[in-house]
Amino acid sequence: MSFEQALQHLKSYFGYDSFRGGQEETIRHVLEGENVACIMPTGGGKSLCYQIPALILPGTTLVISPLISLMKDQVDALNQVGISATFINSSLTATEVNERLNEVKMGEYQLLYVAPERLESPAFLEQLRFLPIPLVAIDEAHCISQWGHDFRPSYLRIHQMIAQLEDQPTVVALTATATPQVREDICHSLNIDEEHTVITGFERKNLSFSVVKGEDRLSYIDRYVKQNEQESGIIYAATRKEVDHLYEHLQQNGVNVGRYHAGMNDQSRALEQERFLQDDVQVMIATSAFGMGIDKSNIRYVIHFQLPKNMESYYQEAGRAGRDGLDSECIVLYSPQDIRVQRYLIEQTTFHQNRQVQDLEKLQQMVNYCHTEGCLQAFILHYFGEEKPNRCGRCGNCRDDRTAVDVTIDAQKVLSCMIRMGERFGKTMIAQVLTGSKNKKVIDFNFHSLSTYGVMKEQSVKDVSNFIEYLISEQYIAVGQGQFPTLTVTNRGRDVLLGNEKVMRKEQVQVRQLVRDDELFEHLRAIRKEIASEEGVPPFVVFSDESLRDMSAQLPQNSDEFLGVKGVGERKQEQYGNRFIEAIHQFCIENPERKRQVELVETASKKKKATTDEASHEVSYKMVIEEGMAIEDVAKQRELSTQTIENHLMRCYQDGKEMDWNRFVPSEYESLIEETINQMEDERLKPIKEALPDEISYFMIRSVLAKRKQIT
Repeated sequence: MSFEQALQHLKSYFGYDSFRGGQEETIRHVLEGENVACIMPTGGGKSLCYQIPALILPGTTLVISPLISLMKDQVDALNQVGISATFINSSLTATEVNERLNEVKMGEYQLLYVAPERLESPAFLEQLRFLPIPLVAIDEAHCISQWGHDFRPSYLRIHQMIAQLEDQPTVVALTATATPQVREDICHSLNIDEEHTVITGFERKNLSFSVVKGEDRLSYIDRYVKQNEQESGIIYAATRKEVDHLYEHLQQNGVNVGRYHAGMNDQSRALEQERFLQDDVQVMIATSAFGMGIDKSNIRYVIHFQLPKNMESYYQEAGRAGRDGLDSECIVLYSPQDIRVQRYLIEQTTFHQNRQVQDLEKLQQMVNYCHTEGCLQAFILHYFGEEKPNRCGRCGNCRDDRTAVDVTIDAQKVLSCMIRMGERFGKTMIAQVLTGSKNKKVIDFNFHSLSTYGVMKEQSVKDVSNFIEYLISEQYIAVGQGQFPTLTVTNRGRDVLLGNEKVMRKEQVQVRQLVRDDELFEHLRAIRKEIASEEGVPPFVVFSDESLRDMSAQLPQNSDEFLGVKGVGERKQEQYGNRFIEAIHQFCIENPERKRQVELVETASKKKKATTDEASHEVSYKMVIEEGMAIEDVAKQRELSTQTIENHLMRCYQDGKEMDWNRFVPSEYESLIEETINQMEDERLKPIKEALPDEISYFMIRSVLAKRKQIT
């Protein structure tokens, strides 16, 4: 199966010149008919790993996807670029389901999305048996494993469904969050050779992780949302009550906000989700029930108002930020009281003893993450099995340059007051005593007679409460159990009272503006919104923020230049090109000082682009064939992989350009490759490669095959 077709489809449909890490290897396995597991972070481009093969393989690719909203978004996006796709789920009537299955039989769709629960219907399985299905793609494949954080029993029936199909399809399993144990379960359940596991690494280089401790959370949210009021974000809370409270608070502050939790009816949830997808709502407050099926690419930040229950959930939820590859932030607002909330939720929802122990261990890992002083990204990568992750240089811990102030005396005042109050009150009562409040309860308990009464009267109750939160986060104070938790002094706190330890508090965390102001970008964003409203699709389906940023940098003035923008394929160029080109042209007339920044986005992604109008593959051809440079030298100079340069050469050969294949195959290897090819029944690359010595590369084999075709 020709991989050159895959590259051509990538450019013509999706508007990209080369595959990201892991995509090419996964697609090659699929096209060779090998089952494969693809572990790639959220936003890494997992969908292309089955969407591209679906354009090449005969028949209809079956995609098993867990949420209705995700199916709809992906089908909308595929139809938008001219790829025929549909879905079958509970939103359809029985008649509509049968109509779509008949259309699949007639070859009208290249991709069919179904929910895993659909596989529980014997009647549906019977209809699937006779459909032409060359490939089965299992999205969110971690749901197969009982060790995964989101186990779904219906996923266990997938291998039974595959076994019933007339022609055994190739299987590709995809997930963003899989520990070694979960990866093993996926491979075992779906009959995937563990050697055919593609792991790109879990790092998201465009995400910055932070943990904020010891601050008033509502105040932090207010400052953050105001600083980034034009950007889309999700704020996760642990309970419905907290979601409602945050929603009402932000709404009163004039924020364009939505909410989503399981206590709302289906219609209300669907409406709120649609408003967020359409950019009618900038901030979504939600429980973890929201987001698994959200394919919105322009979410700039994800804030967890409370401690998440485990690292898998956190990394998946945080990973909804920056799916378009642009810089985004993921923040946990930590308070030790959250541990009690999550423990309670685990105990109320997990009845199997072993599973409960496992969940509590995972919660402890999340607590450890919030207390580490090392690199936060490295902590996450180590959790998912990466041996020696490097410091990222981007997270809150790596770039924390705040100065620390000695607050030992204030800490001693608080701790001393707590002991004098009998260590049986909460932070508000303690703060009231310290600030000299004349509250009735303070007087009734005779706390106004304590020596610590009013010793911090120059501060407000709120400021002292925030300071107590800080002391809790640093484990000088412990939080008790119960609905109204009392505070006690820890052993570490007693060392402070005895003068054995100093308390150093860093300055308040500063929030930053995530995206620089750009008038043209905002104008293009408004045009995108108009088009989305006209066509009834989310704005990110029209173009991602990455594409709009690239337009703002390159300022394309004609159709050819517009095709050079990231994410612009032929269909989108035909549909929207003139409208955006006209807007950019008019903007440049009104703002003559605006200059092209052709390499702005490419520099950010470590990828050098030709400054001429030549396509990327033609630049590689010119350097290798016409200028005689070695492939390795060209790859180094252009900051691309050697495999990408080799693919560029193959594409030029497909376009009819002359090629001297003898340059790429040593004479001693050519006869051996020829002999091996002659012994094979077909010209599939993998069997040929396996029959040859390791030093013979795939490109050498492809070169010999191409040379044979030239001769014949």
